[in-house]
Amino acid sequence: MSVEFIGFIANSNASETIVRQGPVLDPNYIETVAKAHELAGFDRALLAFHSTTPDALQIAQHVLTITRKLKVMIAQRPGFTAPTLLARQFATLDQLYEGRVSLHVITGGNAIELRQDGNTLDDKDERYARTSEFLDVVRLEWTSEKPFNYSGKYYNVENGFSQVKPLQKGGIYTFVGGGSDAAIEVSGKHADTFALWGESYAQVRDVTARVRAAAAKHGRPSPRFSLSVRPILADTEEKAWQKAEAILERATALQDQTGYRRPNHATDGAKRLLALADQGSRIDKRLWTEIAKLTGANSNTTALVGTPEQVAEVFADYYDLGVSHFLIRGFDPLPDAIDYGRELIPLTRELIAKRQAVRGEAAE
Repeated sequence: MSVEFIGFIANSNASETIVRQGPVLDPNYIETVAKAHELAGFDRALLAFHSTTPDALQIAQHVLTITRKLKVMIAQRPGFTAPTLLARQFATLDQLYEGRVSLHVITGGNAIELRQDGNTLDDKDERYARTSEFLDVVRLEWTSEKPFNYSGKYYNVENGFSQVKPLQKGGIYTFVGGGSDAAIEVSGKHADTFALWGESYAQVRDVTARVRAAAAKHGRPSPRFSLSVRPILADTEEKAWQKAEAILERATALQDQTGYRRPNHATDGAKRLLALADQGSRIDKRLWTEIAKLTGANSNTTALVGTPEQVAEVFADYYDLGVSHFLIRGFDPLPDAIDYGRELIPLTRELIAKRQAVRGEAAE
């Protein structure tokens, strides 16, 4: 099972510990971070989606233009773009940029935020039912060699057909995220990779088993699994924990200015991270939950703290549990991405390759 590292390209330099300076959309920053990810050895980078932020699809096209090998993982929410149109947009990009495109499907757990884009489905299970239909149509648009009809509760298509198909055979690689039972069911039917946040070993075992069971119900092989976490590195373990405490202190002091505060509504994924935080600030070997607790787990906010060798060992543990994709970003995003490329990424690849060799596994 091959290993993949996924980075994160924000629209400007900001995080829980950095107050944004300058424009919301900073092209120079985007270009610098994209090139840094490519040079650091990341396989792809996530472009996030929010109801108030710049359009991820257009930013992804810019990233693809200024890089040579880096793939993009473009977050989109079903329900706001027609699935036939989105399918053609992605297929066109995939042809133009040699198969470097992937789709990250985010249904959205916060109904209040979703209303900013005109959403009318407040029931989360109903939104996931819409997502499933959306992906049915997208896949047909990508793969059907003749006009097709689709009749559902949320989408109806007559003689749908796309002249442009993705360069990737069988359709564009698709990630699906979400913490609810409905999300797991949709992932079992549609996901190539299911995206988890940075959870404990026990939680990963639980969720991956449920996703595999959902996939089996649909007669599909198990999706792969991605884990999102924030590595905090230093050359000794003591210094790494000191660095983590300094990050917490700064994030606490800057909450009003950064906007990373507890939301009024916690998604199912956030509830899982907050339940983990209730167990303690340090889980398993070195999973740190304090930023998740501070912010209400409003995004992927758990961290792995230690030396590059120690964090690589934890990644290898997650790999043994079935995780093959690691979505990592730092609290100081650009320097951290460069730093991950120096040691963490190559050390993790090397360690996992050794474990594969011991077990006689092919890396693919």
